[in-house]
Amino acid sequence: MSGPIVIGVGGNLPTAEFGPPRATCGAALHVLSQQPGVDITAHAGWYETAPVPVSDQPWFVNGAVALATDLAPDALMALLLDIETRFGRRRSERNAARILDLDMLTFGDRVLTGDLEVPHPRLHSRAFALLPIRDVAPGWRHPVLDRTIEALCADLPADQEIRPLADADGYLGTEWQAPE
Repeated sequence: MSGPIVIGVGGNLPTAEFGPPRATCGAALHVLSQQPGVDITAHAGWYETAPVPVSDQPWFVNGAVALATDLAPDALMALLLDIETRFGRRRSERNAARILDLDMLTFGDRVLTGDLEVPHPRLHSRAFALLPIRDVAPGWRHPVLDRTIEALCADLPADQEIRPLADADGYLGTEWQAPE
């Protein structure tokens, strides 16, 4: 397998235990980093993003991490779903507000179809996925579309609102740090 395994992280609802979405996302990444066979190798900055599709729900905090793992894609996805559940994620309607969202955006250059689709089927049209991927894997090429991350970012719709946030709540400099 060549290329990165990239996990997108996001949320737009606070939690009683961790507080605002950025702190909750940082705490979830700390839990992920503690799992056997999972090593976070790079992190994206945090972004604040408008909901897609546009709605009146709160803006999201989004980021991503690259990781190395000996887990198979389905086992890694099961782990991500378990972490979401532990943090209080309850699935209701599609595109609903959520406490935590952990998405497998890429798994190296592998293409998976069926219940688990990798690369994520809509990442090529979403700024909240592409900009964090560009942060952690600037040389990434979409294995289905055969386009670079830069080309995909250049083609993003102009109506997607996204703005970078200062590093905090779990990211310091270039090394990932667990929130205190």
